[in-house]
Amino acid sequence: MFLRSLRAGLAAATAAALAVFSAGTAQAATLPYGYDFAAGFAATAAAPTTPPPGANDFSCRPTAAHPYPVILVHGTFGNMDDNWQTASPLLAAHGYCVFALNYGGATPTSIVQGTGDIAASAGQLASFVNTVLAATGAAKVDLVGHSQGGMMPRYYINFLGGDSTVDQLVGLASSNYGTASLGLFTLAGEVGSLLGIPPSTLLAACQACGQQGTGSSFLAHLNATPTVPAVRYTVIASRDDEAVIPYTNSFLPAAPNVTNITVQDQCSVDATDHLELAADPIALADVLNALDPAHPVQVPCVPVLPLTGPPGPVPAF
Repeated sequence: MFLRSLRAGLAAATAAALAVFSAGTAQAATLPYGYDFAAGFAATAAAPTTPPPGANDFSCRPTAAHPYPVILVHGTFGNMDDNWQTASPLLAAHGYCVFALNYGGATPTSIVQGTGDIAASAGQLASFVNTVLAATGAAKVDLVGHSQGGMMPRYYINFLGGDSTVDQLVGLASSNYGTASLGLFTLAGEVGSLLGIPPSTLLAACQACGQQGTGSSFLAHLNATPTVPAVRYTVIASRDDEAVIPYTNSFLPAAPNVTNITVQDQCSVDATDHLELAADPIALADVLNALDPAHPVQVPCVPVLPLTGPPGPVPAF
């Protein structure tokens, strides 16, 4: 019953999006091919165990140019497939070994992930990092996370040994210092509308939501140590974030190994919201530049709409 309802609710969006988003890893070299978060999410949400294009080739070996594999960490209510339809193939096209995981779901195959206890999710990330390191032979990994996925890895870094295995953490709209209840309700409403699930149903099953509330005991424990010296941190945020309220709660305290970026400081016509930030070309150029500052790409400046992204073409980068 649930899957029938989900498929019916997503049918129109899926038909429009599949031609763009479902061709798989082979299309990575032809990027960019989609910065519309809503279309990518709609086309792929029902396949949570399918890696996004370009990800989870465990035969991939890092190069001297990009010695660390990149692990993508989805956000609350997302999964590895629907969250990373743009970033994964983009990173693969730039020569990275890319990996993605599901965490925090009722089961590993649940459509909705990222709702469980955050400390337990960090343990799942730790296990996945170890798997990637063993497969690739790399010394460390880089992590790129969205929303909770930009904050939860800090628990792994601080308390589960990630300080020795993570080179850097790049967060998009990270929930580092939490959000107001309104932000969580808004996020549940937006994701619920894409999935055909009542927001109340999403929130009722979401232990991680309460842990991401401003002033929670979980965040107080985590933020007693905001950063560690061995890891580099980049946080990318939008002034129009409606889920992390205020948007500055994404940012980490100033330190030599911390860079905080507001996308509108680079492009005033970027109106990206919380979800679209994971597919925003301005933000993704920042991700590339954080991962490889010695070879920066030109950060584009084009209009970006909430959820659906740029209404026009985006220069290649």
